Parts: sequence; structure tokens; C-alpha cells
Amino acid sequence: MSQVDNHGGPADNLPELRTAPPVPEHFENPGLPEHKPRLGDVDPRADKRRERIVLALFAVSTLGTIGMLVAFFALPTGRDVATIHRSNLWLGLGLAASLLGIGLAAIQWAKSIMSNEERVEQRHPLQSAPQVRQAAVRNLAEGVKDSGISRRGLLKTAVVGSLALFPLTIAVPLIGDVGGSWDVSKFKHTMWRKGLRLTIDPSGRPIKAADVTIGSVWHVIPDGIDKTPDPLEEKAKAIVLVVRLDPRDVKSEQIPGGSYQGIFAYSKICTHVGCPVALYEQQTHHLLCPCHQSTFDVADGARVIFGPAKRPLPQLPITVDDQGYLVAKSDFTQPVGPSFWDRLR
Repeated sequence: MSQVDNHGGPADNLPELRTAPPVPEHFENPGLPEHKPRLGDVDPRADKRRERIVLALFAVSTLGTIGMLVAFFALPTGRDVATIHRSNLWLGLGLAASLLGIGLAAIQWAKSIMSNEERVEQRHPLQSAPQVRQAAVRNLAEGVKDSGISRRGLLKTAVVGSLALFPLTIAVPLIGDVGGSWDVSKFKHTMWRKGLRLTIDPSGRPIKAADVTIGSVWHVIPDGIDKTPDPLEEKAKAIVLVVRLDPRDVKSEQIPGGSYQGIFAYSKICTHVGCPVALYEQQTHHLLCPCHQSTFDVADGARVIFGPAKRPLPQLPITVDDQGYLVAKSDFTQPVGPSFWDRLR
């Protein structure tokens, strides 16, 4: 048997345990680090350069506002998607430049022109003593002096000008559209009339009753809508959904005799806030509005069975002409879309 050597074992290699130093009762305040001036604080040329940067940013904001106003008057929205896209694009670019210029100028001003010295304000009881009010006035005066606006006349003109012009980007579009027509009777009628054919959206191809199979859904616009003075306005009111049901599934009709052999035409404009009702459940015969989930039962006169809508979808009475094409019997018998202040009741 061998003897175990108790000297030089692993335990002898462990570090010596030491006690932690005592924690002091309080720590001394190290104070603020020594302030290091920026280049612009000591170099007049650098100071002038950073002022020109702020001026340039405010100029960008001013040009953006002017550009948006020019676009509003020079590029009005037309009657097709291309002109609407062009107008919105330039209006958005002008508004973005106006806001971005003001925001970047404010950040640059605060970081490069205003003082960057750290200051300590001792805590004190909250009270409205005369001394406090006097100190507040002094602080405001120092803030004005610190911003450098009193001795930088051109900079003051730039900030006042850009801030004064910016509200025009909101006010002009609002005021510019106030002069539109206030004739609410146009909301009560669409271009549908007796004998007008139903056509596929957007191709404009007429629809035969034989083409509409049970369970199918067709997005329909009036024939000749593209030849109207304002086709987008007309489409927003006159667009309908055509659905064919098995006559045995029909519970009730909104307009007696308003359908043709199980083919129903209902307004596609939700009666809640005017979103397009375009989701059809074939098995349940339900039309669903994707905006707020209003649900209409096509088999029961487009009655509301769920959601915030308060009225059924208006039905367009239809029949067929001599060639078998679906045509309207008349206009809608009630206003389409959401309710408004002068709606027929």
C-alpha cells in the first residue's frame, strides 16, 4: 500500500479567501465631468456653418410647403386612377419635405447651436413663491439667450417663415374643397335606370342570365359607366354584387319580383360606413363586410344578422331583355351606402 502525501495536494492550490471591504455609508458626489466645448463654440467659421445647415433645413421645409400648394392647384385629381395617383404622390412629397425640414432643423438647432453644458438643479419644495417666479423668468430669458435666436436675425426669419407656412398644407386642401356641391339629392340616386344592362367590373362585358350559376358571385357595374362625366363617382354609388341562389333557399325578398330566377343584385356599398361588401359565404349565403364585419343574409333580403350596420343592403330590381342579358328594372328604391342627414326614411 502506498502512503498518501498530505502536502502539495489540490487543496494547497486554492486561493486564500479574503473578506470584502466594508460598504461606505454614503458615496461622495463625483460632480459633472469637465465641459469640452464643441468646434462651433470656439471657431466662428464652424459656428456660421452650423447656422447655415439649420437655415438650409428650414428652407427645405418652406419649399416643401410651397411645392405642396403648387401641386394642389396645378395637379388636381381627375377622373381616372392615374391622375389621382399623380396628385397624391406630389402632395405627399411636399408634405413630407415640409414636416421633415422642420423636424431636422429643430434637432440640428438643439444639438449644434444651443448650449450643451450640463446643469444641475437642486431639488426644492414645490411652491409658488416670488423667488421661484423670478427664477423662472430668468431661466426663460437665459433659454432665449442660449438659443441664439435674438442675435441671429436670418435664423429667426427662417423658423418663423417655415412654421407660419406649414399650416397652409392642412388648411388649403380643407378650404379648397368647401366650395363643392352641397346638393345631397345626388346621394339618393344612381345611374341605374330601366333597361340598363348589367356588365362585369371592370371589363364592361354584358352578363347573360344563363352565365350566372348557382353559388357564383359577380361584381357588376352599369353599362356605359366609363362614358359618364365622372365614372369613379358613379361607380362608388352604382356598383352591385350579383348572386344566384337555389330558389328553394330563398327565405324572403326585399323587393317582391325584384330578382330573376334566383338571381339577386344588391348594392356592394355597406350601409355602415360605405366599405365594399365583397366576401361571400356560399354555404350560408352570407355577405361579409371586411371593415367591421357587418354580415348580410342574401337569402333573407340582405338582412343584417351581425355587425354595426343598421340597414339591409339595398336591392337593385332586375330582369332580362329580349337577348337574355340581365338589365335593371329601375334605380335602387332607397339610397345606397351609409346613412346621411337628409336620407329618405
